Amino acid sequence: MKILSVVGARPQFVKLAPIAHAAAARGVEHVIVHTGQHYDPMLSDVFFTDLGIPAPDVHLGAGSGSHGQQTGAILSAMDAVLEEARPDWVLVYGDTNSTLAGTLSAVKMHLPVAHLEAGLRSFNRAMPEEHNRVLTDHAADVLLAPTEVARQHLAAEGLAERTIVVGDVMTDVLHTVRDSLTGAPASVLASAGVEAGEYYVATIHRAESTDDPERLAEIARSLKALDKPVVLLAHPRLVARSESFGIDWSGGSVRLHAPLPYPELLAATMSSAGVVTDSGGLQKEAFLLRVPCTTVRTETEWVETVDLGWNVLAITAEEILAGVQRPAPTPTDETPYGDGHAAERVVDELLRRTHG
Repeated sequence: MKILSVVGARPQFVKLAPIAHAAAARGVEHVIVHTGQHYDPMLSDVFFTDLGIPAPDVHLGAGSGSHGQQTGAILSAMDAVLEEARPDWVLVYGDTNSTLAGTLSAVKMHLPVAHLEAGLRSFNRAMPEEHNRVLTDHAADVLLAPTEVARQHLAAEGLAERTIVVGDVMTDVLHTVRDSLTGAPASVLASAGVEAGEYYVATIHRAESTDDPERLAEIARSLKALDKPVVLLAHPRLVARSESFGIDWSGGSVRLHAPLPYPELLAATMSSAGVVTDSGGLQKEAFLLRVPCTTVRTETEWVETVDLGWNVLAITAEEILAGVQRPAPTPTDETPYGDGHAAERVVDELLRRTHG
């Protein structure tokens, strides 16, 4: 069996790691296509090294641009790649423009598509990611759902027959990396001038946070006013938008810091007093590490984190301050995101469907 993985953004590289390892363990041929959607080395290349992922077989170099430009660039380049590779399965990940473009190219060439992390829904149609994930789910042949809630969403859309719950591959990665970590993240503590347990980790990068100057200014006000230092891992989009809007992050609690390699991000999160983010992945990583999270969005796809009290949604500066400085959540042993063996189930399911 030959699987072709289409990836292009930081969360997808993390999800790719356990799939690559599971495919290798089963002797499955695995072609990796990097679309180049994230082209900053700290958001791209470093993940392949840190997570032991083979170098991409193909790099499309799509780069940045509007959603239409980026999706179109990837789509136009994918046809030739798929024509040459002719995989048994095209595996797409998550909800990015790379996900949708890879799916569209494959289905038009009558190649089977499997969608990893299928069934997530924010029910916010203003989010580009929501359109990407819904369109991908309805076009794909196999829907690899991470949770029971995701399965229920797919069933409500008439997609139950294509769905299988495999668990969450992010849990696989996190367990592996967490168990390999030793001690506190010395480089982060030193470079940001903070002490273990006495700082927050923040990431802000989604379009709805960064493209509205008033919204971004309110987030900046709230983070600067927090009661502990905030290590803000500054995504390139955040830096560019802040400069163009004239938003100043200095003069308060915020310490700007470059994005971190995944192991260091987990180490920094584990040693922190809490997380503030608009990232889907970091919400879940914080929960799995049992670190309180405040999500600066109106909704989340990872509703289990909210239901169990480890994540709160916050929009206004007052809500963000209250959320981050809230009392510690009630401890829980719940494992809604699986047992750390999701990638093995994914590869086994594709093998079963290929060979019967």
